[in-house]
Amino acid sequence: MRAKYSGRQVPLPVAVRDRLGELFADAEFAEAFAVTGPRGWSPGRLALVTVLQMAENLTDRQAAEAVRDKLSWSYALGLGLEDPGFDFSVLSQFRTRVAAHGLEEKVLDLLLARLAEQGLLAAGGKQRTDSTHVIAAVRDLNRLELAGEAVRATLEALTCADPDWVAQAVDVASWSKRYGPRVDSWRLPTSRAKQQKLAVDFARDGFALLGAVYHSSSPGWLRELPAVQVLRCVLLQNYTRTTTRGGREVVKRREKTDEGGDGRPPGHLRMASPYDTDARWSAKRDIFWNGYKLHISETCTSAPEAARTRPNLITNIATTSSTVPDSKTLPAVHHRLQQRGLLPDEHYLDSGYATAELIHGSVKTYGIALITPVLLDTSPQAKAQAGFAATDFTIDWEAEKATCPAGHTSTTWNPVVSEGIPKTVVSFAALDCIPCPFKPQCTTAKKNRRQLSLHPRQMTEALQHARTWQKTKDWNTDYALRSGIEGTIRQAITVTGTRRARYRGLAKTHLEHIYSAVALNLIRLNAWWNDRPLDRTRTSHLTRLEHTLTA
Repeated sequence: MRAKYSGRQVPLPVAVRDRLGELFADAEFAEAFAVTGPRGWSPGRLALVTVLQMAENLTDRQAAEAVRDKLSWSYALGLGLEDPGFDFSVLSQFRTRVAAHGLEEKVLDLLLARLAEQGLLAAGGKQRTDSTHVIAAVRDLNRLELAGEAVRATLEALTCADPDWVAQAVDVASWSKRYGPRVDSWRLPTSRAKQQKLAVDFARDGFALLGAVYHSSSPGWLRELPAVQVLRCVLLQNYTRTTTRGGREVVKRREKTDEGGDGRPPGHLRMASPYDTDARWSAKRDIFWNGYKLHISETCTSAPEAARTRPNLITNIATTSSTVPDSKTLPAVHHRLQQRGLLPDEHYLDSGYATAELIHGSVKTYGIALITPVLLDTSPQAKAQAGFAATDFTIDWEAEKATCPAGHTSTTWNPVVSEGIPKTVVSFAALDCIPCPFKPQCTTAKKNRRQLSLHPRQMTEALQHARTWQKTKDWNTDYALRSGIEGTIRQAITVTGTRRARYRGLAKTHLEHIYSAVALNLIRLNAWWNDRPLDRTRTSHLTRLEHTLTA
């Protein structure tokens, strides 16, 4: 039975300490912190401070102040009233060490393990996953601003590292005039010709600066500065530099070519900011953003009585570049759930996660049934709902033959690998297709013959089964359970502010998401312990913390 506090509601930090005890032991973070030197603040306590910071959406300064003046925080941390706390900069140092040693997920692992011990989590059952966009903690820059800001950032880094060398290598007065203020604060020229000229000027300055850094008389360690390496990449991705026969250097921006490419690397490689080299521009439907993508997985149930026995809890967080497709993330999500001993029997997802390989592979590798809309046949015949789609052909896998609706048998059966995926290309004879009266309904190929591209047998059959099942009323009723993840994403955005990253870089952004997930789990547990569902008629910040436990 769940015990209830009577009277005034006990603060979240107090309830967490009373029911879960010491969640994060110092030994769990030992590899990230030295055992010698001056004594520092407990990493286990700093982890809990970071979680509570996310739960109340505080800055580092506010979190450090809360440790000093909130009794509930002192109680949760096991501090005496005379403890002076710590300087707020300690939190940044803590995050840096944790991210550098790959311990971002430690706090979520420890919490989930504790909840599994208490019977609030177990393998099996149902879980749901969805993704949302996360905006990086940097300003949005266009190509012109990116080039200029990369030069400015490198010049600042070099000035901080070796001001004497900068005074000798560049004309400080003229460079300071151009690269003093941030480039995105300028009033840039409106005409295309002037923009092109300024872009080339930025590039020439960048190449000149790199030439000075890499000169034999310059200190070698300057080349290792991160800003220098970023400038090299920005210039390489956006400019070409050639030398004419007369020895004149020609610098040009990479532009679109007649073949359709723009001469630049693909989007997942293009830098979008000199200050966050992991952030990428991406688009999804009507959203265009620079940053990352967050994937949240949580337990769920369609039975109200089961929800009263266990709350819905977040079981995994994945943070990826914004250009990574959802389907590429799912295997890593399943692998992580397997390591935690929390693999579900059924996993509810949207169509972005579904591929024939994953539908079959999830069952084969992890024993997980994916409940997800399968993308329908995209052939012209299937789209028009006229003519013969691939499902209208009879496939004899043992004989390696296919039979068309007109009764003709395929003549070739060729295994191929397309984009790393094994497939079979089945072709029919042109002599059968050309005189066939159903040819206009079957193919418009210039070779006058129909071809089919088939996944391996088990994948094809799984795909056909899924397409048939999702047309039933029972599937639609069951799949409605997935929509609850939208509320969880909304809670993460409203309570912990995950829409905009607090930190720079993929590792620290993932750390933020992990600690936010732990905070959300504790908020849900506290509401469940006190049997307090969300009051949707109130809109205060405290009410938003009381998120619903069931969709």
